[in-house]
Amino acid sequence: MANTGNTLLALITGAAIGAGIGLLYAPDSGENTRKKLKKDAQDAQDKLNKRYHETSSNLSEKAKKARVDFERRLEETLSSASHKADDILDAMETKLEELRKQNAKLQKDKPGKSSGKSPDKAVV
Repeated sequence: MANTGNTLLALITGAAIGAGIGLLYAPDSGENTRKKLKKDAQDAQDKLNKRYHETSSNLSEKAKKARVDFERRLEETLSSASHKADDILDAMETKLEELRKQNAKLQKDKPGKSSGKSPDKAVV
């Protein structure tokens, strides 16, 4: 994009210089030549300003689209991560419940001690 802008600027500059030199060697009076130079310079400035505004507008549009696309992708990523986290938590809760059941079964199967103490409890 910068290369295109530099090329366009060089083209406009070259055209303006060429027009100016051509007018200087034209068989017109000095006053007419100055008017033509002024008009050509104004036309070149108007074209350059128009191109600048078009390019600026295009860049603004592209930046807005890129921001919207980034926000959409970020939302999709966060949503996907949230679903995966939910799946992991569900799996961990299921595994925890299985471990609690195994612990309860082991506590039942364990012979009681005669010392009068309550059976050991597993901490989960």
